[in-house]
Amino acid sequence: MKIISLRVIFLLCSFTVVAQDKIVVVNTNNEPIASGKFEPTWQSLSQYKVPDWFRNAKFGIWAHWGPQCQPEQGDWYARGMYEEGSDYYKWHVQHYGHPSKVGFKDVIQDWKAQNWDPEKLVKLYKRAGAQYFFAMANHHDNLDLWDSKYQEWNSVRVGPKKDIINGWSRAAKKEGLPFGLSVHAAHAWMWYETAQGADKSGEFSGIPYDGKLTKAAGKGTWWEGLDPQELYAQNHEPSKGKGWNWEWQDKSSWPSQAYCENFYNRTMDLINLYNPDLLYFDDTALPLYPASDAGLKIAAHYYNHNMATHKGKLEAVLFGKILSDKQKQCMVWDVERGAPDKPQEKAWQTCTCIGDWHYNRKVYDENRYKSAASVICALVDIVSKNGNLLLNIPVRGDGTIDEKEVAVLEGIAAWMDINKESIFETRPWKLYGEGPAVDLSNPINSQGFNEGKIQYSAKDIRYNQKGNILYATVMGKPTENISLKSLAKKEATGKIKKIELLGSKEKISWKQVADSLIIIKPKSIPNNIAIVFKIAMK
Repeated sequence: MKIISLRVIFLLCSFTVVAQDKIVVVNTNNEPIASGKFEPTWQSLSQYKVPDWFRNAKFGIWAHWGPQCQPEQGDWYARGMYEEGSDYYKWHVQHYGHPSKVGFKDVIQDWKAQNWDPEKLVKLYKRAGAQYFFAMANHHDNLDLWDSKYQEWNSVRVGPKKDIINGWSRAAKKEGLPFGLSVHAAHAWMWYETAQGADKSGEFSGIPYDGKLTKAAGKGTWWEGLDPQELYAQNHEPSKGKGWNWEWQDKSSWPSQAYCENFYNRTMDLINLYNPDLLYFDDTALPLYPASDAGLKIAAHYYNHNMATHKGKLEAVLFGKILSDKQKQCMVWDVERGAPDKPQEKAWQTCTCIGDWHYNRKVYDENRYKSAASVICALVDIVSKNGNLLLNIPVRGDGTIDEKEVAVLEGIAAWMDINKESIFETRPWKLYGEGPAVDLSNPINSQGFNEGKIQYSAKDIRYNQKGNILYATVMGKPTENISLKSLAKKEATGKIKKIELLGSKEKISWKQVADSLIIIKPKSIPNNIAIVFKIAMK
């Protein structure tokens, strides 16, 4: 077998080598790629330019909501419930029954979303300052949350019997917010492999879980007529080794032609139905890459389709993770639960959550949500480095959020009411900040995961600008005069015309000396999170 680099096959690739005859080339007959400027190659996708509206927006809110929120046990329930002895498994056995008898398909059916009011939620998110809204279209659990013509396991046919994406889309449109969709289902092939297992001990030892059930087994059940393999996608040998692989590697069980084409068709259908302004893939680079060309074809179609609906102008934003420098020319880099510790030349985004990605009752009970203060400080730091923040507010199975989450959103809204001009429509300054945190190294681990490791204080300053206005944000409540070394006379940054404190009518006293700009501590501090000085430059 001849092994060739994917640098040859896909023009750009930085992390793997794959046998040419293993790459799954998807058929596009059912869902053709829209004609236009972009072709399904990295070279063609590198023509992409991030639209100004996204660079201006800075802050979005995400409803990472689906059937895994129904048990209120947090992330990856649909995988963990098949891991014998895990907390998920124990909870599932206690509340639903043994996974050989009652599997995740039955959790889906239990999910009703009975109190879901998308208009009420999106209105609240906009009140908190969100400039765009994201909804999850499917997760690794493989349930499509719209009336999907390529996936019989969808929220219109089972569970809530509702078109979730249509509801979110209408609510976002009503509030005038750009609408984003996140797609995670490319991972179901490997992620669900635990559903193929069986207990190794005890009463149910050796009895298979329901991940290998066939359509015929459904006769006389609530799911009669449905094929469990369309949901679990486990008609294959499991991957080698323990755990699961985020990347497609030789030790992975390679995805089949049918699986790749099904994912391709579903995602194309989603794009064509909802024409999302933003499209997020929970994948390294693109979904199924480099095992298949499906992701490249979807990306080309998405850009071309968007241009066709915007009079030839590309207004779309496409996200991927763990991107090479060349791939960052093709799409927007997404960093999960973290941020780079240095400014980035190209626009990028952090995605994070105030709790678990899927609703977790323990986080609520133990008061472990991120505070409004931590969200704001993260936002300010991210914006100073040329990034956006996408924040997930976990939604309960019934479609509501709890009162502690509402309190966090109200805290964000209160800060935004005073200081939003220092966030929206701004651009990075020549320096992103100064203070103790600037000197600390905090490298990203894999796709991110470095948040919360650095604590800010009033000694930390973050900068950004809008025209001749410079915003200097103090990351805490100052107890003494504020010293800004980056605005010292010797730095020759320009002449300061005026300094104001957002949210205050107090006249601000200051003096510019050789080694710093000294701002006299205001008598009244408008908030305890982060105060913003508006500095007019000549």
